[in-house]
Amino acid sequence: MSGSFADADGVRLYCEEAGAGYPIVFVHEFAGDFASWEPQLRHFARRYRCIAFNARGYAPSDVPEEPSAYGQMRAADDIAAVLDHFAVARAHIVGLSMGGFAAVHFGLRHAARARSLVVAGCGYGAPPDSHAEFAAAARANAELIERIGMPAFAPDYSDTEARLTLKRKDRRGFEEYLAQFAAHSALGAAMHMRHVQGARPSLWDFADALAALPMPVLVVSGDTDGDCLETGIFLKRTIPDCGLWIAPDTGHAVNLEEPDAFNRELAAFFAAAEGRSAA
Repeated sequence: MSGSFADADGVRLYCEEAGAGYPIVFVHEFAGDFASWEPQLRHFARRYRCIAFNARGYAPSDVPEEPSAYGQMRAADDIAAVLDHFAVARAHIVGLSMGGFAAVHFGLRHAARARSLVVAGCGYGAPPDSHAEFAAAARANAELIERIGMPAFAPDYSDTEARLTLKRKDRRGFEEYLAQFAAHSALGAAMHMRHVQGARPSLWDFADALAALPMPVLVVSGDTDGDCLETGIFLKRTIPDCGLWIAPDTGHAVNLEEPDAFNRELAAFFAAAEGRSAA
């Protein structure tokens, strides 16, 4: 592994890469960071050039203090900045949760640069009937983070059915996830809650654009991650070239809970995508 910093309009994004071959870029969730993708980097680096990075607000990436430095479209464009940093024209883009939203919007904004999209654990607040409620909850979480800090916030945030399946299956892995989450910047986390998650539009607003996506897409959800299932089905029905894999007895962080199955599904998807689309 080697570390470097990509420049995204003056904001430095910490990146690591491993392996050689066709590039894959991994985009982490709110509670994770680049290290959350370690099970995938170890597996796919044997055949692919794997790149993982920390979003803005996640040290050692820069943690801007200005609200204008954050937003859903900036998150999508930051993926393009990472590609530019590594002189990569086109890549498979894999995103989980917050990173899944970024991957979708990257596909909408930079379609020519996405060989494929993997959109995992994506859906919180996306349906129109839950959008306003989720946005209000995200803003409330931002205030809570600012008041109590990440070490106190992280355990309560993770005390949900969609997280506790990881704890039940892999206590050591859950504790590692929780320790990494608790060490995140409170400023960065609050900024993301308020200005990314709390301000992102509903994916339903992009139905026409999603229906025109040209690249293969794989949507992934755990079957206990109820808030993502509706969105996964919507994406499956809307995107022309789209598969849907629902992992049984699995929650939100599918890549950590079931790394072997997740890696196997992605490997098959990448092979199929490469077989039917031009480099």
